[in-house]
Amino acid sequence: MDKEDTLKKARISIAALVAVFALVVASCADEDGGGTGATGETPATGATGATATGATGETGFPAFTTLEEGVLQAANCLDYPPFESVVDGDEVGFDIDLVEAIAERLGLTVEWIRADFDTVFTAVAGDQFDVVAAAATITAEREEVVDFSDPYYNSLQAMTVNTTETPDITSYEQLGPGDTVAVQKGTTGKLFAEENIVPLGAELVTFQLNSDMFRELEGGGVTALVTDAPASLEIVKDLPALAVVQQIDTQEQYGFAFSPSNPELREAMNLALAQLIADGTYAEIFGTYFPIEGLPPEYAPTA
Repeated sequence: MDKEDTLKKARISIAALVAVFALVVASCADEDGGGTGATGETPATGATGATATGATGETGFPAFTTLEEGVLQAANCLDYPPFESVVDGDEVGFDIDLVEAIAERLGLTVEWIRADFDTVFTAVAGDQFDVVAAAATITAEREEVVDFSDPYYNSLQAMTVNTTETPDITSYEQLGPGDTVAVQKGTTGKLFAEENIVPLGAELVTFQLNSDMFRELEGGGVTALVTDAPASLEIVKDLPALAVVQQIDTQEQYGFAFSPSNPELREAMNLALAQLIADGTYAEIFGTYFPIEGLPPEYAPTA
């Protein structure tokens, strides 16, 4: 299957998902809701909580619980623009706006918690917070630990180089012995590099923070780095020596991650996400961070 057929298949799959979302939203539009959407009990207790209401008070959501009544504790690295970062003391980004819009539908406020990406999934599985919202790719390995929401973003991997140091490198296939490649711990970029770049003879250098990788590349400490394309494209805007030279179609999709002990919260957030997609709110948030004009089709919003 060539890339065009693959992307077409992916877009058809997403379109089908949106159609299901629309049916779900329609099916719950006649239900009456009430309450706050949280009881203050932890998901592990099995308490059902009160039924949350939508922003209009007309759309019902299933009963769910959060660790703290009325609060959605959401974890990410806050170091991954344009999805999440801190600017002038405030959390900003695509994930930030999307989760806060979902929380508003559920009658919740959001408490953002900074966490290391390589341990964030075991932490949410242990009920240390309610959800992971960190540009996290849905993978079979991670699904052994957490439950994911429906996908909310299509992504790719990318390779970035320092064009003042290695102007002739344009793809990972050119790497080999003597080259070093920066990757972030716990990411699918690291997995891709282990499977595709290490066999070429290059050596991986792992980092805890995404921002540290780019600083290392800017200083000439590594030959290249591999991480998700949207973050790479955003970060290099402020680093003129660096350039994204290759985008790699790995057919990845982002999802929110939950503890398996709290399926009710996952269901409620899925329904709220479906509403945001159906009423155009998702596309509005998407356009704020990923201008639609000239955007490759694999980045297109799901509605």
